[in-house]
Amino acid sequence: MDARPRVTCVLLNWNGWRNTLDCLAALKESSYPHFEVVVVDNGSTDDSVARIRAASPDLTILHTGTNLGFAGGNNAGIRYALKNAADYVWLLNNDTRPAPDALSALIGKAIMDGRIGAVASVCYYADQPDIVQIWAGGRVNLWIGYSPNTDKPHEDAWFHWLNGTSLLLSTAALRDVGLLDQGFFLYWEDVEIGLRLRKRGWRLAAAAESKVLHKVSASTGGNKHVMDRFATSSGLRTLKLHSPAPCVAMGLFLMIRFARRLLRLQFSQCKSVWQGVRDYREASSTLAGAAWKRPA
Repeated sequence: MDARPRVTCVLLNWNGWRNTLDCLAALKESSYPHFEVVVVDNGSTDDSVARIRAASPDLTILHTGTNLGFAGGNNAGIRYALKNAADYVWLLNNDTRPAPDALSALIGKAIMDGRIGAVASVCYYADQPDIVQIWAGGRVNLWIGYSPNTDKPHEDAWFHWLNGTSLLLSTAALRDVGLLDQGFFLYWEDVEIGLRLRKRGWRLAAAAESKVLHKVSASTGGNKHVMDRFATSSGLRTLKLHSPAPCVAMGLFLMIRFARRLLRLQFSQCKSVWQGVRDYREASSTLAGAAWKRPA
């Protein structure tokens, strides 16, 4: 009997059936034998579900009914994976094309150590496939909310967080630390769960041979106002949960964000940052602590 781990691959779709079909086509070339693909439709308002179903009649499609954001949508797929006894969950953006051996490389790294809770791929630009977009993840400064990624190789212990574009999560780790935090709608979810994994003693790792092409910002279309809004709200939430001095860090984070935009005369983007502050306050008023829970 083949003892290799069972994997559930979760693709989150929101009005992006073309990308999803491209990604599904790439996954059919995967060399890893023990994985199931699940598409989570995150409240699409177009004909995504019909298009995906027509192309893949036997595919499992989960319906959230409304747009729950990155964390909420992926959590629907994670719960499915846990219910169906998967050993790992592979969160994969639908605007990607993984190499045939991408999953095999992720699993190969994960099984090297039982305390590895998450492994990330190396992502390359889809339109410039020889150029690295993100080498697995990055680090975060919890005093000012600065979380740059890297495009250079690093030892596994260097990483504070791993990129959610192609992220393999151990279900044992998820049962320990909980699911993605649904207090986030977009951005920083991968930073937060990376920090949470590390706090619980789980290791983060990069799989250098796991290569994924990424179209980048397909969900926002590169809209800087949308990005500013949600990155602000999510950055504040991360600092509140993980900074050693949350009030100081959140103040510095906002001061830097507003100052940069004012110096560039980007007044409309200042409004987007302020909307992010309002989103954070609204979410905080309806959520007690971290909006995640350990699965039963």
